[in-house]
Amino acid sequence: MAPQPAAARIGGMEYADRHEAGRVLAAQLRSLAAQRPVVVALPRGGVPVACEVARALRAPLDVLAVRKLGAPSNPELAIGAIAEGGHALLDSDSARRVGATQAQIDQIAAREVQELRRRVARYRGDRPPLEVRDRTVIVVDDGLATGLTALAAVRALRARGARTIVVAAPVGARESVSLVAEEANEVVCASIPNQLYGVGRWYRDFSPVEDDEVIALLDAAATPEQVPPADDGAAPAATPAATPAATHETVTLDAGVELTGDLVLPPHARGLVLFAHGSGSSRRSPRNREVAATLNAAGFATLLFDLLTEPESHDRRLVFDIPLLARRLELVTRIVQEDAVTRRLPIGYFGASTGAAAALRAAAAVGGAVRAVVSRGGRPDLAIDRLPQVVAPTLLIVGSEDPEVLELNRHAAAQLRNEHQVVVVEGASHLFEEPGTLETVAELARDWFDDHLQVPAPATLTATEA
Repeated sequence: MAPQPAAARIGGMEYADRHEAGRVLAAQLRSLAAQRPVVVALPRGGVPVACEVARALRAPLDVLAVRKLGAPSNPELAIGAIAEGGHALLDSDSARRVGATQAQIDQIAAREVQELRRRVARYRGDRPPLEVRDRTVIVVDDGLATGLTALAAVRALRARGARTIVVAAPVGARESVSLVAEEANEVVCASIPNQLYGVGRWYRDFSPVEDDEVIALLDAAATPEQVPPADDGAAPAATPAATPAATHETVTLDAGVELTGDLVLPPHARGLVLFAHGSGSSRRSPRNREVAATLNAAGFATLLFDLLTEPESHDRRLVFDIPLLARRLELVTRIVQEDAVTRRLPIGYFGASTGAAAALRAAAAVGGAVRAVVSRGGRPDLAIDRLPQVVAPTLLIVGSEDPEVLELNRHAAAQLRNEHQVVVVEGASHLFEEPGTLETVAELARDWFDDHLQVPAPATLTATEA
């Protein structure tokens, strides 16, 4: 499913209670039933909302314990969040404004970790968490105030291998919806008031949800996975044949600085595609992850990694430093060429926006080490002086509703001396947000790599090499 903008009713909407809010939200999520999703509630307030969503979609229900990190002087003011499994994030600007020291933040985080453990043990007991790998997951809370807890949940579920993550809430602040949408595949918010004034303002009954209610709702939820509702016109999904699972690994790459990457390696991988993201994005880009999932399903390994360190990513000059980004990509290319697991795999590049310029510049530098390049909504003009040196077959994908970038791509294509093609996706804008357009990008990329990445003999690693 392609990333979509938040679905929302602009202006305030008051709910009788969390259960009514859940029923309203479920109506907006009903089209997801055919994907056989897992519904994950953020306790405690998100559980009554989520149980209505799970019931309507006939989906299994689980919880993901997430706690906000409150400011030292005002615990109600969130400066970060932490999810079970240790996935934490910090709003550095908020922490700085309230004068929180690192020692105070560490103390707050340690306290919240203890509460997370208590909640997980109380809510789940001996039951393991539901499997989310390669699944569509709907994350439900009773509202998005800062968005930090929802964002921590997205990262935790992404680390567990969730394929598509939809964050859903009955009400939310506009800026919080935008924040979460940067990393979730989709955000569905039933009501976005002009001013939030707190989540509780939009419920007539916003009584605290106690642990006993959470446990009762989880116990009452259906545990076996069920077919989609009969009245939505969807046929029951076919049971896929069992296949060996791909391995998912978070890796650290020494490219002069330490860069973090996510490596997915299908069994008997046919090639390895390195992703170069665009300005202001990261390895968590839902668009790039959607393309990567299509490539993984076709048997290609993928490596999505951050081209900049966390402190560097806040420097806008570095974000647009194409030579620097290209050098980092070159160094990572050398790393995977020497690694025992990936060294026999032919390499491709997938670049988005300014990342496409970095990919093309790096391809010119490494020559035959890269076998194919795909650009999505790219800016190859930012590598114009290096284009004649690119030898890897290059596919430039541009939306028909992105005329300036389309013209830049056509001009850049005239400078290429290799096998290349410009493909225009009808009805697509720069971010390929329109329904079906990102799926088209993923299929085009898959077919290009199908044609140009050939595994050299021997095709697989031996036991001693592994």
